[in-house]
Amino acid sequence: MRITHIATTAAAAALTLTGTTAAFGAASPSATADAVFLQAIHQANLAEIAAGKDAATHASSSCVKQVSAIIVRDHTKLDAKGAALAKTKNITLPKESTAAQQKSLSALKPMNGTAAYDTAWLKVQSSGHQQALALIDKELKSGNDAQIQAAAKEARPIVAAHLKMVEGGECHAMASSSPSPQ
Repeated sequence: MRITHIATTAAAAALTLTGTTAAFGAASPSATADAVFLQAIHQANLAEIAAGKDAATHASSSCVKQVSAIIVRDHTKLDAKGAALAKTKNITLPKESTAAQQKSLSALKPMNGTAAYDTAWLKVQSSGHQQALALIDKELKSGNDAQIQAAAKEARPIVAAHLKMVEGGECHAMASSSPSPQ
């Protein structure tokens, strides 16, 4: 019975981050697409940093802990660059990740310290990084601000490397390391 509950909770946690708008929030109608991108990717960075810090404490495998440290390091650097860029563009960034992102992390709590936590965390990370790549690709295809597009282009290989480390809910830290943002 407990295993079924853990599996159900893991599945619910993994499915929480479906739909880019729900995961990253809805933009105000007056915001430009470039501003919306910076705001959404900032929320994604905040969510990844929080999730990475949570895994550092609650993951049971060394692989997940290694991946979480890479994710915290890289998303902290990416977010600092994005925040500085937003400031130069006079774009206000949200103060926290979205409610859906926070709920996703909270859903992992009952599994703290277990293999089920690790599996669910990896699945949530896989989904989140897929969505972040979709945001980046949309910005690269249809953004208008050259500086914001350059930041998206720089972030893409880092986010793609993270996805490879967590893809399919499996941990691949030993075989991969992400290119660190400068």
